Amino acid sequence: MRYERRVMQAVIFDWGGTLTPWHNADFDEMWRAYARAYAPDRAEDLTAALIEAERLVWQRARDHQVSGTLDDLLESVGVSPHGDRHEAGLAAYQEFWAPHTLLDADAPGLLTKLRSAGIRVGVLSNTLWTRAYHEEVFRRDGVLDLFDGAVYSSEIPWTKPHPEAFRAALRAIGDPDPQATAFVGDRLYDDIWGAQQVGMRTIFLPHSAIPAQQRGHTDGTPDATVQRLAEITDVVSRWHD
Repeated sequence: MRYERRVMQAVIFDWGGTLTPWHNADFDEMWRAYARAYAPDRAEDLTAALIEAERLVWQRARDHQVSGTLDDLLESVGVSPHGDRHEAGLAAYQEFWAPHTLLDADAPGLLTKLRSAGIRVGVLSNTLWTRAYHEEVFRRDGVLDLFDGAVYSSEIPWTKPHPEAFRAALRAIGDPDPQATAFVGDRLYDDIWGAQQVGMRTIFLPHSAIPAQQRGHTDGTPDATVQRLAEITDVVSRWHD
């Protein structure tokens, strides 16, 4: 894609697989942890239902860019997202996820350098989780105050690569010029192709083993590819001059 020359104004990041490294996790076991805490007498049946419900949620996201929430998913299989049983299940679910939410070691330094250069920093994540949970994770890792804004698909009608998801992320950080904004992600469809549909520049971090069923109809061609987050400052500096 050809861009008119712009001084770079912002960088927006995907979260999972980008700001956090990709992990190959046993997601069946994640739902089993929830089910055992919520309904130990029917844990295996509930686990199977939750696995299928999540598959459908992400299929809709891939094919129709329709968002969902964790509460929606639970209610679709007859689970009430309220009360002590749910709280026990949620605690087990989040305990499973905790080691997979740790920030990439390069991220704090990168975010600090971008902000010091006067570049706004944002997040756009396809997620079932609440803003409060994501902010708790960022606070734990000491970077919450380094973001100018964030958009989580659980709060809006769309998921990436829908253009409105990217426009929402731009608005969240003060509506910078898309051509002066870079999007960083690990998925060629959701992140790279999606961001380019609204005129954003793109940076690809190619270390995630995206399952075949999660890949969309188009692989975008990134404007830059990096092997680690720390390299992004050099890319943005070249575009910034």
